[in-house]
Amino acid sequence: MEEAGGKTMVIVEGRLTIDPVTRLEGHGKIDIFMDERGGVKNAYLQVPELRGFERFCVGRLIEDLPRITSNICGVCSPAHHLASVKAVDSLLGLEPTPTAAKLREMMHNGYMIADHILNFYFLSGPDFLVGVGEKPAERNILGVLKKYGEGVGRKVIEHRAYGQRIVEIVGGKAVHPVTGVPGGLSKPISEKERKEIEKMARSCVEFAEFTLQLYDEEVLKNADHRGLLVDEDFALTSYDAGLVDREGHVNLYDGDIKITAPDGSTYAKIRPEEYFDHVAEEIMEWTYVKFPYLRRVGWRGLTEAPENGVFRVGPLARLNVAKGMATSKAQREYERMVETFKRKPINNIFAYHWARLIELLYASERVLELSLDEEITDENVRNIPQESTLKEGFGVVEAARGLLLHWYKPTEDARVEAANFIPPTTCNNPAINISIRKAAGKILRGGAVDEASLNRIEVVMRAYDPCMACASHILGGGKVEVNLYSADGRLRRSVSI
Repeated sequence: MEEAGGKTMVIVEGRLTIDPVTRLEGHGKIDIFMDERGGVKNAYLQVPELRGFERFCVGRLIEDLPRITSNICGVCSPAHHLASVKAVDSLLGLEPTPTAAKLREMMHNGYMIADHILNFYFLSGPDFLVGVGEKPAERNILGVLKKYGEGVGRKVIEHRAYGQRIVEIVGGKAVHPVTGVPGGLSKPISEKERKEIEKMARSCVEFAEFTLQLYDEEVLKNADHRGLLVDEDFALTSYDAGLVDREGHVNLYDGDIKITAPDGSTYAKIRPEEYFDHVAEEIMEWTYVKFPYLRRVGWRGLTEAPENGVFRVGPLARLNVAKGMATSKAQREYERMVETFKRKPINNIFAYHWARLIELLYASERVLELSLDEEITDENVRNIPQESTLKEGFGVVEAARGLLLHWYKPTEDARVEAANFIPPTTCNNPAINISIRKAAGKILRGGAVDEASLNRIEVVMRAYDPCMACASHILGGGKVEVNLYSADGRLRRSVSI
C-alpha cells in the first residue's frame, strides 16, 4: 500500500486500486487488473455510494416532485428541477406559457454557465492549466490562481457567481431552485432584474471568449497537450446522443433526442416519451451505476465495437449530433473545432473540454438573447392546471454533463406510483469504463506506477465530468434498508429500497 497525494494506491496480486478518484462530484474508485507481464488486463470505475432517490419519491404528491428532486444533487439541482417540472407538465397534459418557457430556458443556461466554469477551472481544467504531472497540492484551483494571478481568480469567481445569480433570480434560489410549477413558473421577473441579467450575460460572453483564448494558449498551442487530442488511445468510437432544436442545432433545454451512429449518420431522432423504446440497461454486480445501451444495436459488454450499443452524452456528444450552434459566436467556435479535427464525429475524449467551453459561450449568448426578448418580463407565467386524465410523464433537459430524463407513473389520486431518473453519468458509464481501460493500457505500459501516471488515468475519467451521486441506483433484485434515528438514538422508521 502506498500513499500519494492524499489518496491510497493498493497493489495486491495484480490489482491496482485508485481510491478515491478526485476532482469530480460524488465518490468513486478505479480498479485496474494487471496480467503476469505487467500489462493492463481490465479496468473498472466503481461507484460504491447509493442514493435511492426514486424510492423516496414513491407516495409523494406529483406536484411536489420538482422541489423534492432538485435536492438530488447540489451541482445539477436546476437541471433536475426543470426535468422534473417538464415531466409533471407532460403528465398533466400542460404547456408552459411562452414567457415561462423562456424564463425556464434562461434559468437553465445560467446553471450551465456556473457548472461549465466549475468544471474547467476547479475540476478537470487544472490538469491542463497547471500541468498533469504537477504535485497534487498545486493541481487544483489554488494552483490555477497561483499561476494566473488574483485578477483571473476574481473573474472566475465573479462569473460563476453570475451564473448562480441568474438561477436565483428566475428560480428563487441559487441552489435547489423552487419556482418551477406545473404549467410554468410561480413568479415573473421584474424590469430591474432583467437589466441585472442582461449586464451579467454581457460580461459572461466576454469571459467565455477569454476562457476559449486561454484554452488556445494552454492546450492547442502546447505540443504535449495538443498531442493528446490526436492520440487514438484517448479516442472512443461509439454512438452519440443529445437534444437538438427544430433546425438541428444544440439546445440545452428542449427538443428532440437525436442519436448518431459511429460513422456520424443519424441512427434515430425521438421524442422523450420514446426513450425506453430505444434504450435498455445492463446491471453489473460491482457497481451501483447501470449500463444503458441502444436496444436495437444490442449489448456486447464493455467493448469498443460498431455492433455494440454503447453511446455517449454530454458536450462532445451534443456537438457531434448537432449541425451547429444557434448563436453566432459559439457557431464560429464550433466551426473552428470541426476544422481543427477535420472530421465529425469527433471521438477524442479530451475534445470534451473544448466542446464544454463552446457551450459556455453559447449559454452566455443565449441568456443575453433572452434578456433582450420583449416578452421576458410578461407577468403571464403560468397556465393553471385543469382537471385532466393523468398519464405517464416524461421530462428531458441537457444537464451540464449530458442528457437527463425523469419519468413518473402516477396513481389515480396524483401521487407517485413509480419514478425513474436517467442521469447523464449513467448514460456515459459504459464509455467511461472503456476509456479508462484503454488509457490505463497505454499509460501503465512498461512504466512505473506512480502518482503522476495514476492521475493521467483520472484525467481521462474527468473529461466526462462524471457526477456519481446522481447516477447511482440499487442493484437488481437486491434490497437496502435505510434506518432513520432520532437525536436520542432511537429507531424511528425503516425504509426498504
